[in-house]
Amino acid sequence: TMPNSPAVPSLQPCPRRFFATDSVSLARTLLGCVLVRQLESGERLSGMIVETEAYLGIIDKASHTFGSRRTPRNESMWAQAGTAYVYFTYGMHHCMNVSAGHKGEPIAVLIRALEPLEGLETMRRLRLAGGRRKTPLPDRELCAGPARLCQALAIDRSLDGLDLTARGALLCIEQRKSGCLADEDIAIGPRVGIRSAAEWADKPFRFAVANNLHTSRPRL
Repeated sequence: TMPNSPAVPSLQPCPRRFFATDSVSLARTLLGCVLVRQLESGERLSGMIVETEAYLGIIDKASHTFGSRRTPRNESMWAQAGTAYVYFTYGMHHCMNVSAGHKGEPIAVLIRALEPLEGLETMRRLRLAGGRRKTPLPDRELCAGPARLCQALAIDRSLDGLDLTARGALLCIEQRKSGCLADEDIAIGPRVGIRSAAEWADKPFRFAVANNLHTSRPRL
């Protein structure tokens, strides 16, 4: 591991059945799991998932597949459970989702924030690439937001469609050592930045590890 990164034992990637559920349930159970990015150099970058959002597909006005919309961009949402859906937005940011349900059911969970575990110095370098900031980013800002975590872990469209359950994948999600978080340890609220989604904007589909300092703003 890199300096200032705790030693984190490699866990088992979550199996397909872990992801093959409804997106709201998956958004909750992903909290506390570890997102791992294996760089071509062999270095592992990882962080504990501390914030997620569920998207319910065809019926959800905030979903990229609302009304059965199917395009090359969102094709990974239609894939088998445990597929990475990485999209580019606002001409500058990448965001990472994981597909849920079953093949042909276009639902997914957006990974909104991580608590960095491995490769923090590399994350800092990636986050500052091309930027004007001279002072190092604090740990709590490295992955506090969907675009930030993708930048910190070098996640882009080249990883779209990746099978997150495959051994040795460049991107995977590893299981928690213990079971799911208790209800009292999970904060719940509306999703962010979807005011145009009418009645779906206020649905309680955003989940976070309660009182965790690495979640995005506005905090739950």
